[in-house]
Amino acid sequence: MRMLGAVVLAIAAGSAGAQTTFAVASIHPSSEAVKFERDGKTDVTPMALRMRDVTVQTCIKWAYGVQRAQVVGSDDLEQIHYDIDAKVEEPTKPEQMKLMMQALLADRFKLKFHRAQKEMRRYAMVVLPTGSKNLKVSEPGAEPYRQNSARGTVVRATTMQEWADFLSGPLETPVVDKTGLPGRYDFSIDFTPYLPKDQVPMQQDPGYIVNITLQGDLGLKLEPGKGPIEVMVVDHVEKPSEN
Repeated sequence: MRMLGAVVLAIAAGSAGAQTTFAVASIHPSSEAVKFERDGKTDVTPMALRMRDVTVQTCIKWAYGVQRAQVVGSDDLEQIHYDIDAKVEEPTKPEQMKLMMQALLADRFKLKFHRAQKEMRRYAMVVLPTGSKNLKVSEPGAEPYRQNSARGTVVRATTMQEWADFLSGPLETPVVDKTGLPGRYDFSIDFTPYLPKDQVPMQQDPGYIVNITLQGDLGLKLEPGKGPIEVMVVDHVEKPSEN
Protein backbone atom coordinates (compact mmCIF):
# COMPACT_ATOMS: atom_id res chain seq x y z
CA MET A 1 0.00 0.00 0.00
CA ARG A 2 1.28 3.48 -0.80
CA MET A 3 2.28 5.68 2.12
CA LEU A 4 0.18 8.70 2.88
CA GLY A 5 1.51 11.90 1.37
CA ALA A 6 2.38 13.36 4.75
CA VAL A 7 4.48 10.34 5.63
CA VAL A 8 6.29 10.46 2.31
CA LEU A 9 7.05 14.14 2.79
CA ALA A 10 8.33 13.51 6.29
CA ILE A 11 10.74 10.88 5.02
CA ALA A 12 11.91 13.20 2.25
CA ALA A 13 12.45 16.00 4.74
CA GLY A 14 14.70 13.75 6.77
CA SER A 15 16.94 12.92 3.80
CA ALA A 16 20.21 14.79 3.77
CA GLY A 17 20.02 17.84 1.53
CA ALA A 18 16.62 16.92 0.10
CA GLN A 19 14.49 19.85 -1.04
CA THR A 20 10.88 19.55 0.09
CA THR A 21 9.39 22.69 -1.48
CA PHE A 22 9.90 24.73 -4.63
CA ALA A 23 12.03 27.85 -4.29
CA VAL A 24 9.34 29.79 -6.14
CA ALA A 25 6.07 28.82 -7.79
CA SER A 26 3.59 30.89 -9.81
CA ILE A 27 0.03 29.75 -10.51
CA HIS A 28 -2.24 31.53 -12.98
CA PRO A 29 -5.43 30.70 -14.89
CA SER A 30 -4.49 28.91 -18.10
CA SER A 31 -3.77 31.23 -21.04
CA GLU A 32 -4.76 28.68 -23.70
CA ALA A 33 -5.76 25.05 -24.12
CA VAL A 34 -3.26 22.37 -25.10
CA LYS A 35 -4.69 20.75 -28.21
CA PHE A 36 -5.61 17.04 -28.03
CA GLU A 37 -4.53 16.83 -24.36
CA ARG A 38 -7.11 16.28 -21.66
CA ASP A 39 -4.48 16.78 -18.96
CA GLY A 40 -2.59 19.65 -20.53
CA LYS A 41 1.19 19.47 -20.79
CA THR A 42 3.82 18.90 -18.12
CA ASP A 43 7.55 19.48 -18.72
CA VAL A 44 10.20 18.69 -16.13
CA THR A 45 13.85 19.77 -16.20
CA PRO A 46 16.41 19.41 -13.38
CA MET A 47 15.76 23.03 -12.38
CA ALA A 48 12.09 23.65 -13.15
CA LEU A 49 8.56 22.28 -13.52
CA ARG A 50 6.35 23.77 -16.21
CA MET A 51 2.66 22.80 -16.45
CA ARG A 52 0.22 24.20 -18.98
CA ASP A 53 -3.59 23.89 -19.07
CA VAL A 54 -3.70 21.59 -16.03
CA THR A 55 -6.42 21.10 -13.44
CA VAL A 56 -6.09 20.31 -9.74
CA GLN A 57 -6.87 16.72 -10.64
CA THR A 58 -4.02 16.70 -13.18
CA CYS A 59 -1.63 17.93 -10.47
CA ILE A 60 -2.84 15.29 -8.02
CA LYS A 61 -2.38 12.53 -10.61
CA TRP A 62 1.16 13.67 -11.42
CA ALA A 63 2.23 14.27 -7.82
CA TYR A 64 0.85 11.05 -6.34
CA GLY A 65 1.20 8.69 -9.30
CA VAL A 66 -2.49 7.79 -9.51
CA GLN A 67 -4.94 7.49 -12.38
CA ARG A 68 -7.97 9.68 -13.06
CA ALA A 69 -10.48 7.13 -11.76
CA GLN A 70 -8.54 6.91 -8.48
CA VAL A 71 -9.19 10.57 -7.61
CA VAL A 72 -12.64 10.97 -6.08
CA GLY A 73 -13.99 14.43 -5.36
CA SER A 74 -16.18 17.33 -6.47
CA ASP A 75 -16.34 18.88 -9.92
CA ASP A 76 -14.06 21.66 -8.64
CA LEU A 77 -11.11 19.37 -9.33
CA GLU A 78 -11.57 19.80 -13.08
CA GLN A 79 -13.43 23.09 -13.54
CA ILE A 80 -10.49 25.53 -13.63
CA HIS A 81 -7.35 25.11 -15.73
CA TYR A 82 -4.03 26.57 -14.62
CA ASP A 83 -0.53 27.35 -15.85
CA ILE A 84 2.09 26.55 -13.21
CA ASP A 85 5.78 27.50 -13.24
CA ALA A 86 7.93 26.27 -10.37
CA LYS A 87 11.69 26.47 -9.85
CA VAL A 88 14.19 24.77 -7.55
CA GLU A 89 17.51 25.92 -6.14
CA GLU A 90 19.59 22.96 -7.31
CA PRO A 91 19.25 20.11 -9.83
CA THR A 92 16.40 17.87 -8.73
CA LYS A 93 15.04 14.54 -9.94
CA PRO A 94 11.39 14.27 -11.09
CA GLU A 95 10.57 11.98 -8.15
CA GLN A 96 11.59 14.72 -5.71
CA MET A 97 9.65 17.34 -7.66
CA LYS A 98 6.55 15.20 -7.24
CA LEU A 99 7.00 15.46 -3.48
CA MET A 100 7.34 19.22 -3.88
CA MET A 101 4.08 19.28 -5.86
CA GLN A 102 2.42 17.41 -2.99
CA ALA A 103 3.60 20.17 -0.65
CA LEU A 104 2.42 22.87 -3.09
CA LEU A 105 -1.04 21.28 -3.32
CA ALA A 106 -1.32 21.25 0.46
CA ASP A 107 -0.02 24.82 0.88
CA ARG A 108 -1.48 26.72 -2.06
CA PHE A 109 -4.62 24.68 -2.84
CA LYS A 110 -5.27 23.59 0.78
CA LEU A 111 -5.69 20.02 -0.45
CA LYS A 112 -6.86 17.50 2.14
CA PHE A 113 -7.71 13.90 1.36
CA HIS A 114 -7.93 10.39 2.73
CA ARG A 115 -7.37 7.03 1.12
CA ALA A 116 -9.95 4.28 0.77
CA GLN A 117 -10.57 1.01 -1.03
CA LYS A 118 -13.30 0.97 -3.65
CA GLU A 119 -14.67 -1.91 -5.71
CA MET A 120 -14.37 -0.77 -9.31
CA ARG A 121 -14.48 -1.94 -12.88
CA ARG A 122 -10.93 -2.06 -14.27
CA TYR A 123 -8.85 -3.25 -17.19
CA ALA A 124 -5.75 -5.41 -17.18
CA MET A 125 -3.42 -4.66 -20.08
CA VAL A 126 -1.90 -7.94 -21.30
CA VAL A 127 0.12 -9.26 -24.25
CA LEU A 128 -1.78 -11.26 -26.87
CA PRO A 129 -0.86 -14.97 -27.20
CA THR A 130 0.74 -14.10 -30.54
CA GLY A 131 3.10 -11.66 -28.77
CA SER A 132 3.63 -7.91 -28.73
CA LYS A 133 4.71 -6.02 -31.84
CA ASN A 134 5.96 -2.63 -33.02
CA LEU A 135 7.48 -1.89 -29.61
CA LYS A 136 11.02 -0.58 -30.04
CA VAL A 137 13.27 -0.51 -26.97
CA SER A 138 14.18 3.13 -26.28
CA GLU A 139 17.71 4.43 -26.42
CA PRO A 140 19.33 4.64 -22.93
CA GLY A 141 18.71 8.02 -21.32
CA ALA A 142 16.01 9.06 -23.80
CA GLU A 143 13.51 11.58 -22.45
CA PRO A 144 9.87 10.43 -22.15
CA TYR A 145 7.67 11.99 -24.83
CA ARG A 146 4.08 11.70 -26.01
CA GLN A 147 2.20 13.63 -28.70
CA ASN A 148 -1.51 13.18 -29.35
CA SER A 149 -3.37 13.95 -32.55
CA ALA A 150 -7.00 13.63 -33.63
CA ARG A 151 -6.40 10.06 -34.80
CA GLY A 152 -3.54 8.63 -32.80
CA THR A 153 -0.59 8.96 -30.45
CA VAL A 154 3.20 8.90 -30.81
CA VAL A 155 5.11 7.71 -27.74
CA ARG A 156 8.80 7.68 -26.85
CA ALA A 157 10.74 6.30 -23.85
CA THR A 158 7.61 5.18 -22.01
CA THR A 159 7.05 2.23 -19.67
CA MET A 160 4.02 0.00 -20.01
CA GLN A 161 2.71 1.23 -16.65
CA GLU A 162 3.00 4.84 -17.84
CA TRP A 163 1.14 3.84 -21.00
CA ALA A 164 -1.55 2.16 -18.88
CA ASP A 165 -1.82 5.33 -16.77
CA PHE A 166 -2.36 7.41 -19.92
CA LEU A 167 -5.00 5.04 -21.31
CA SER A 168 -6.93 5.18 -18.04
CA GLY A 169 -7.76 8.85 -18.75
CA PRO A 170 -9.88 8.56 -21.91
CA LEU A 171 -11.25 5.22 -20.71
CA GLU A 172 -12.17 6.76 -17.31
CA THR A 173 -11.35 3.35 -15.83
CA PRO A 174 -8.27 2.11 -13.96
CA VAL A 175 -5.81 0.22 -16.18
CA VAL A 176 -3.30 -2.17 -14.58
CA ASP A 177 -0.17 -3.19 -16.47
CA LYS A 178 0.02 -6.98 -16.66
CA THR A 179 2.18 -7.21 -19.77
CA GLY A 180 5.36 -8.17 -17.95
CA LEU A 181 7.28 -6.01 -20.46
CA PRO A 182 10.15 -4.20 -18.66
CA GLY A 183 11.97 -1.05 -19.66
CA ARG A 184 10.94 1.84 -21.90
CA TYR A 185 9.62 1.73 -25.46
CA ASP A 186 9.03 3.85 -28.56
CA PHE A 187 5.82 3.18 -30.48
CA SER A 188 2.78 4.76 -32.07
CA ILE A 189 -0.87 3.91 -32.63
CA ASP A 190 -3.25 5.04 -35.35
CA PHE A 191 -7.00 4.71 -34.83
CA THR A 192 -7.80 5.33 -38.50
CA PRO A 193 -7.86 1.70 -39.79
CA TYR A 194 -10.24 0.71 -37.00
CA LEU A 195 -12.84 3.46 -37.47
CA PRO A 196 -15.84 3.63 -39.76
CA LYS A 197 -15.17 5.95 -42.68
CA ASP A 198 -15.30 9.69 -41.87
CA GLN A 199 -15.52 9.07 -38.14
CA VAL A 200 -13.14 10.23 -35.42
CA PRO A 201 -12.30 8.31 -32.22
CA MET A 202 -14.37 10.46 -29.85
CA GLN A 203 -17.54 9.59 -31.79
CA GLN A 204 -17.10 5.89 -31.02
CA ASP A 205 -17.04 3.80 -27.84
CA PRO A 206 -13.56 4.67 -26.48
CA GLY A 207 -13.07 1.27 -24.82
CA TYR A 208 -13.81 -0.66 -27.99
CA ILE A 209 -11.72 1.57 -30.28
CA VAL A 210 -8.73 1.66 -27.92
CA ASN A 211 -8.83 -2.11 -27.45
CA ILE A 212 -8.94 -3.09 -31.12
CA THR A 213 -6.25 -0.50 -31.90
CA LEU A 214 -3.95 -1.88 -29.20
CA GLN A 215 -4.45 -5.39 -30.52
CA GLY A 216 -3.86 -4.42 -34.13
CA ASP A 217 -0.94 -2.02 -33.67
CA LEU A 218 0.89 -3.28 -30.56
CA GLY A 219 -0.23 -6.84 -29.90
CA LEU A 220 -1.69 -5.79 -26.54
CA LYS A 221 -5.18 -6.25 -25.16
CA LEU A 222 -7.36 -4.78 -22.41
CA GLU A 223 -9.14 -7.45 -20.39
CA PRO A 224 -12.12 -6.17 -18.35
CA GLY A 225 -12.53 -7.16 -14.72
CA LYS A 226 -13.52 -5.88 -11.32
CA GLY A 227 -11.74 -5.59 -8.00
CA PRO A 228 -10.66 -3.33 -5.12
CA ILE A 229 -8.77 -0.20 -6.13
CA GLU A 230 -7.13 2.28 -3.77
CA VAL A 231 -8.59 5.75 -4.28
CA MET A 232 -7.82 9.24 -3.01
CA VAL A 233 -10.98 10.83 -1.63
CA VAL A 234 -10.57 14.62 -1.72
CA ASP A 235 -12.10 16.14 1.41
CA HIS A 236 -11.17 19.77 0.74
CA VAL A 237 -9.61 21.91 -1.98
CA GLU A 238 -9.57 25.66 -2.69
CA LYS A 239 -8.57 28.01 -5.45
CA PRO A 240 -4.82 28.60 -5.12
CA SER A 241 -3.48 31.33 -2.88
CA GLU A 242 -1.85 34.41 -4.43
CA ASN A 243 1.60 34.01 -6.00
